[in-house]
Amino acid sequence: MYKSMKLFFFALAAAGTLLACQSGDKDVREEAAESLQTVQPADNAAAQNAANQKTAPAGPTTEITFDETEFNFGTVTDGEVVEHTYTFTNTGDEPLIISDARGSCGCTVPDWPKEPIAQGEEGKITVRFDSKRKVGDRRQKVTITANTEPAQTFIYLVGKVEAGENSGKENQPGMKVVQ
Repeated sequence: MYKSMKLFFFALAAAGTLLACQSGDKDVREEAAESLQTVQPADNAAAQNAANQKTAPAGPTTEITFDETEFNFGTVTDGEVVEHTYTFTNTGDEPLIISDARGSCGCTVPDWPKEPIAQGEEGKITVRFDSKRKVGDRRQKVTITANTEPAQTFIYLVGKVEAGENSGKENQPGMKVVQ
């Protein structure tokens, strides 16, 4: 009987120890699960977008006025490169500083003046659009970041890209097709 009692108390002590460990682990697991539920996942797209965006130059702001903000290049054939130059004027009271100009994709590449544009002076931004594998209606956006309010201004190249040989294209005045 002594041996049975001893075995019973040993089993009871072992069960108590296991239950105590499990309840402690349960608290730790619940706390860990709760902390995971309260942590918000990072928004990688927003973080990437913020990292890619250039900021406007610090200091006083001015105004930019384009002769045209949208150019229709008509219809071109897949693979042609369209180039158009946009003319703008600094219509504000401070020198205009363009810190960045970006196309909506790698097929649209702007070239902009890197030097400040004085008050009342004109500048030019030339945009090249490579239509390779871009068949269909197109609206290519270029974002210009400068010391203006708002800091970003948009210009567009619009038109249609058709598949096939170099036939049936309609060039618009002011458009240069580069081959």
